[in-house]
Amino acid sequence: MLALAAALCAPASRAAEQWEIKRANYYLTAKQQQMPEFKPPPAAGSRADLADLAVLREWQKKRTTEQCAAANSEARADYDLFFGEISPFIRPLPVEAAAVLKRVKTETDGIAADIKEKFKRPRPFERAADLEPCLGRIGGLAYPSGHATISRLYALMLSDLAPERRAEFLARADEIGLYRIIGGVHHPTDIEAGQALADILYRRYLKSQKFRKDMQALRGYLLREPAGAVK
Repeated sequence: MLALAAALCAPASRAAEQWEIKRANYYLTAKQQQMPEFKPPPAAGSRADLADLAVLREWQKKRTTEQCAAANSEARADYDLFFGEISPFIRPLPVEAAAVLKRVKTETDGIAADIKEKFKRPRPFERAADLEPCLGRIGGLAYPSGHATISRLYALMLSDLAPERRAEFLARADEIGLYRIIGGVHHPTDIEAGQALADILYRRYLKSQKFRKDMQALRGYLLREPAGAVK
């Protein structure tokens, strides 16, 4: 079953997939992007680390082909893939709005990548021979999860723009993180760290005049519905 899921859900080309991470200082200075006190991952072999691996083994036993396919469909971190079906913005997404979301992602990805490089936690399947990801043996480092970081960051932005839907947006971000565990490419604590990083970054972004200006611009692209629309 697992072999079938892997075959269906993980293109062979992804085995050697790597990402070139760009850095940006549009909202935060290089100093503001530093995270010297960011919590490290569990030590290899610690109780928390072994618990991480236990969760992955459990999901490997019970995950379905459909779950692997859903995880694979979100392998590329993209706003439309993550939130397109529940997006509060007018459709198609205006070019200007897409540019803001891309700026946020570029800066956020770079910060997450720097933390990954600091801790160098391998992906779970590189540490345990019995783990076989149905997303393929992708490259990159595990901690924190970039998917979890940017999906929660987007969810926080959307929650400020359409507060009545906050629970929906955050639940969607949680689902995105869970699929990275189901897919076998992240430990649970990688997801938790990504979510924590998003919370830290969002508070810092909100202190940026440029970010607040971009948020105001996004507000102008919200769907205008009879009830609940953010003005």
